[in-house]
Amino acid sequence: QVQLIESGGGLVQVGGSLRLSCAASGRSFSRDAMGWFRQAPGKEREFVAVINRSSLSKYYADSVKGRFIISRDNAKNAVYLQMSGLKPEDTAVYYCAAGTVSYYYNQNEYNYWGQGTQVTVSS
Repeated sequence: QVQLIESGGGLVQVGGSLRLSCAASGRSFSRDAMGWFRQAPGKEREFVAVINRSSLSKYYADSVKGRFIISRDNAKNAVYLQMSGLKPEDTAVYYCAAGTVSYYYNQNEYNYWGQGTQVTVSS
């Protein structure tokens, strides 16, 4: 059974940092792009960041550029999201996703999804 399991979410104050992890199992994702999406209350799920299989290409939503860093460890079949300078508008459920994607911001191209981890930024 293929699974993506996120961890590392929680409650943090404005300006704080969190590191999200996503551990994959059931198959290797070393040849897939892996990304992070988020969904805030009452809003649609949106793209946050993606990293290609070699880690040479990374893309970020404008809203997180300069504050979030995506990375991966293919040996561990895992992807990470280091978040710093957190703002109240970063409050959302964060989802890990993986797949062979052409348009990285298009969530319909991702075949595998985690259940999500809640990030709450308090002011």
